[in-house]
Amino acid sequence: IIEHPAGSYKKIFETCEELSEPIPAVITGRIPSFLRGSLLRLGPGLFEVGDEPFYHLFDGQALMHKFDFKNGQVTYFRKFIKTDAYVRAITEKRVVITEFGTFAYPDPCKNIFSRFFSYFKGVEVTDNCLVNVYPIGEDYYAVTETNFITKVDTDTLETTKKVDLCNYVNVNGLTAHPHIERDGTVYNIGNCMGKGATLAYNIVRMPPAQKGGSCCCFHSFGMSENYFVFVETPVKINLLKFLSAWSIRGSNYMDCFESNETLGTWFHLATKDPGEYIDHKFRAAAIGLFHHINTYEDDGFVVVDVCAWKGFEFVYNYLWLANLRANWDEVKKAAMMAPQPEVRRYVIPLDIHKEEQGKNLVSLPYTTATAVMHSDGTIWLEPEVLFSGPRQALEFPQINYEKYAGKNYTYAYGLGLNHFIPDRIVKLNVKTKETWVWQEPDSYPSEPLFVQTPDGIDEDDGVLLTIVVAPGAQRPGYMLILNARDLSEIARAEVDCTMPVTFHGMYKA
Repeated sequence: IIEHPAGSYKKIFETCEELSEPIPAVITGRIPSFLRGSLLRLGPGLFEVGDEPFYHLFDGQALMHKFDFKNGQVTYFRKFIKTDAYVRAITEKRVVITEFGTFAYPDPCKNIFSRFFSYFKGVEVTDNCLVNVYPIGEDYYAVTETNFITKVDTDTLETTKKVDLCNYVNVNGLTAHPHIERDGTVYNIGNCMGKGATLAYNIVRMPPAQKGGSCCCFHSFGMSENYFVFVETPVKINLLKFLSAWSIRGSNYMDCFESNETLGTWFHLATKDPGEYIDHKFRAAAIGLFHHINTYEDDGFVVVDVCAWKGFEFVYNYLWLANLRANWDEVKKAAMMAPQPEVRRYVIPLDIHKEEQGKNLVSLPYTTATAVMHSDGTIWLEPEVLFSGPRQALEFPQINYEKYAGKNYTYAYGLGLNHFIPDRIVKLNVKTKETWVWQEPDSYPSEPLFVQTPDGIDEDDGVLLTIVVAPGAQRPGYMLILNARDLSEIARAEVDCTMPVTFHGMYKA
């Protein structure tokens, strides 16, 4: 039996308390003077309520973390987002709203008739916004992937307003990974019910603040200067299960996933202005996909870089491995066998002619990715693998988004996964495939966020900010600042309290 190297990783899935006030951090090194804002992060922080556990990593109740930079000093603060799911759970001391992997049973204090009829009131969708935070206009919202977003005061971390997006746009939910243009315009993608109970995918545009005032399971999407790219994987949510079995047999979100790898993966392309669907059939082998890295146009092609998991097997492995109540020894064994994600580059041709059947349509000199038209008119895409290895992987990718989103770029940063466990920070040159790594024993970093050096010229002229959890250390949590050029350490800000895992976040200047 091979022992998984990350024996203490499970310790970061333990419930913690929110703080009544910010606490000062112990600084090692020197905080760059241009860091004068806040690092905001979201993730689960409450893993059980009363005698009932939350069964999955995606179910722990939303906790917002904040590291504030001021005059070379750093403070740390955190508070739970006061969603309906959280408030009702704390009040009733039980799981009240069904989460991704945890089913909420009716109130046991009710009589049998009221409990029976409560099954038929429809699906009560969670507002547990533990995934990400981003600005809309002048406000900031904590989000998950349902139709609910929660407005948060990023100074005090107080919850101020719950918003139901269904009241404004025709979607059942939006991703937690929108694209934000320089003027503040937010683009996102969601699904909705179309005519005749058919499914549709909608691109949603949220304008910047005005002066004076069985659908596919998807997690993110691509956007270049002129195009949207939506990757439809064979991982589906069975709507019949979602709408019926949920309330009758006690299913959760996770129970509604299914897949047929023979469907392959479809790449859908649409123009931004005007918003029109491009009716070409771009297809590839079955993959699993959480995060896009970047999408850009070059000489008549759209280049799509993603973190891809091989086939549908990733869903069962990834989602099961994140089951908080699974036997930990079994989880570690399974993690050793789980497929590792690859950084892949797909290239979509824009100028297509039927007479070019059987020919590689990709003529970009710097990639081995291909696109070949088949006799049925389908254009089959084969990727170039930019990063892969038996004990190497890159997920939760980030780039110099402000300057290179939607443009030809060179560097990607992300979490390095060692058999599912994120235990390093990785920098990848997508042109040369050169890599750099930061790693320390028994330390588990979060998604690295890039902050540009003021007036910086080079693409990697900046720093990376990440929260690291080191369960066995004297100070078990710290904010780490790395030089984005070579991943050398610039400084760290340590706090004397444990921290649970975080998913995504942002730097607010």
